[in-house]
Amino acid sequence: MLDLHRLVDDPARRLHFVGVAGTGMSALAQVRAMGGGRVSGSDRSLDRKEAAEEAAFLRAAGVELLPQDGAGVVGADLVIASTAVEARIADLLRAVDLGIPVLHRADLLAHHVAGDSVGIAGTSGKSTVTAMVFEILRAAGRDPSLATGGRLLRLMDEGLLGNAWCGRGPFVFEADESDGSLVKHGPRHGVVLNLHKDHMDAALVLEQFRVFRERTRGGFVVSDDPPLAPLRDGACVYGFGPDATLRATRLELTRGGSTFEIDGVRFTLEHPGVHNATNALAAAALAHVRGIGLDVSAAALARFGGVFRRFQRVGTVAGVEVVDDFAHNPEKVKAVLSAAQGRARRVFAWFQPHGFAPLRFFGDDLVETVAETLRPRDEFDFAPVYFAGGTVTRDVDSGAYVDKLRARGARTALAEDRASWARAVAQRVEPGDVVLVLGARDPTLHAFARDVVAALQARLSP
Repeated sequence: MLDLHRLVDDPARRLHFVGVAGTGMSALAQVRAMGGGRVSGSDRSLDRKEAAEEAAFLRAAGVELLPQDGAGVVGADLVIASTAVEARIADLLRAVDLGIPVLHRADLLAHHVAGDSVGIAGTSGKSTVTAMVFEILRAAGRDPSLATGGRLLRLMDEGLLGNAWCGRGPFVFEADESDGSLVKHGPRHGVVLNLHKDHMDAALVLEQFRVFRERTRGGFVVSDDPPLAPLRDGACVYGFGPDATLRATRLELTRGGSTFEIDGVRFTLEHPGVHNATNALAAAALAHVRGIGLDVSAAALARFGGVFRRFQRVGTVAGVEVVDDFAHNPEKVKAVLSAAQGRARRVFAWFQPHGFAPLRFFGDDLVETVAETLRPRDEFDFAPVYFAGGTVTRDVDSGAYVDKLRARGARTALAEDRASWARAVAQRVEPGDVVLVLGARDPTLHAFARDVVAALQARLSP
């Protein structure tokens, strides 16, 4: 049997991460390196020179980056891989040949969170709530560690990649249901935020949430969303409705954020949309079950810096705002469209499906959601499906969903070339419009959002 304590808790042992540029993998690699442990890693995107920024941050954190040709595992004590990494990759084949144990990313995370920890689960909002909880605990002097899928802008301002931190207090982590590994985690405190269509059927996800609830060792928090009712027994239920035991009232949405109250404490958030107000309420509820006062949470959330590519304002040119967002499933797309509509005359959205399997799974629901959310003058354009490599069945395409959305009467087009789309939108926008860049996984999307700003500057700046 693999002795994780011997391998993981000894900083002299080298852990090699296969697929280290992935957000979940890079977070765990950085946590180990920040704690003084030996770390190496490989990634095909690094070999293709596609993630130079991530590579620089990982090296700065102390992660040795090696080619993904099998040589990097020689001398490693443990190899870490995720579900996204195919078994035929040279590093994994070489590890098997050499008899080096291979551990799934989720099992390493489960080891880290076996002590004092806070786990955030749900199909939407995990990264934002994880970041909010981390910043509340920091403000409360708890010195938390962090492993998450989203990059905290405040940590990025400190010169870090932003999705990891090694502290001496509770381990705050994003508990992901997408590959079924959520059931491996048993945090001290946990939350389930919501249940939307994303990676798999809702009944399967709910069963994962049930096991996660059962394995949580202390206080548990759950939203008052009706699909999560089976998880409420004995939990702190948060929300804006009558079923909540920790209930927020007096919600007011503004162009730039929101305000609400919990037990007389006023919360002010500088991030727009009902979904972000709900995220803040979830974070405050988690802090509450850990004994942190609502006033401390309110003060921390008022200063919350946000998360990279979560309604991130990239630039404003002549009254036209460009926003970059990670939205990739129907509920997330609806949330960001609604938030943009609250501050825009018109919304022009460019959306890149993040994979063939996801588009096949929820494409029709996405069309239905977008058609119901768009206003008559808004536009929602599809880019070709993002392909990261590997073995996938490419039997769906964005053009078919453009046709379906157009049949619903929406303004939409297939945006096959990014630069052409940016120039065309720059010709059409007017002051008060918002341009959205939406999609996941593709590391070049934020750069594209900056390219849109540049196209606007070329067209609109005096």
